[in-house]
Amino acid sequence: MNSPFSFEKYRTIVFDCDGVILDSNKIKTLAFYEVTKDFGKEKADALVDFHLLNGGVSRNKKFKYFICHILDEEYSEEKNDQLCKEYGEIVSKKLLSCKINSSLLWLKKNFPNNNWLVVSGGNQVELRSIFKLRKIDILFEKGIYGSPDSKEEILGREIKKKNIIFPSLFIGDSKYDYLASSQYNLDFLFLSKWTEFSDWKEFCNLKHIPFINSFDELEQ
Repeated sequence: MNSPFSFEKYRTIVFDCDGVILDSNKIKTLAFYEVTKDFGKEKADALVDFHLLNGGVSRNKKFKYFICHILDEEYSEEKNDQLCKEYGEIVSKKLLSCKINSSLLWLKKNFPNNNWLVVSGGNQVELRSIFKLRKIDILFEKGIYGSPDSKEEILGREIKKKNIIFPSLFIGDSKYDYLASSQYNLDFLFLSKWTEFSDWKEFCNLKHIPFINSFDELEQ
């Protein structure tokens, strides 16, 4: 850990999912390629590059970019829905067996006064089903939220509903996670172990963002 960090002062902790709760970043990257490879390797690679530069953004927006800017076609909601459907089918199966962050139970036990919720770019219905099947939904008593709403929309809504109470902390692994949380003045902690954000350390140092590799560091 680059600086002392404590969870005691926070009333709410907001977790991103991919790369924070689940070791699922690579699963989703490969799924974007798999779904679009029939359009040609160059176009599939271009979508993967866009995905990696926009970690945390929903699949709907990424496939819209693919249709309009990579395929250079007029936007088709039908095509977007079909790509999202194929992507979801691939991802849902693999998320049932990917690694879960092993420190979540330790964190919940040692900081019982924090209320938890998930704010993810992943599909909300899919997330809730997977969390329930994997028996980790009970950790997040304030809810599990995802797309089609953006992270900014979810955060703003849940703050208004007083589901997020300050002081609050957002734990994420992407630039977008930081930007979305900063818009609503949540503190931010970057978790680097599973991130696909290649310049994360430079970004964290530039923005003075505290970071840890994994929650294991807090257990020492």
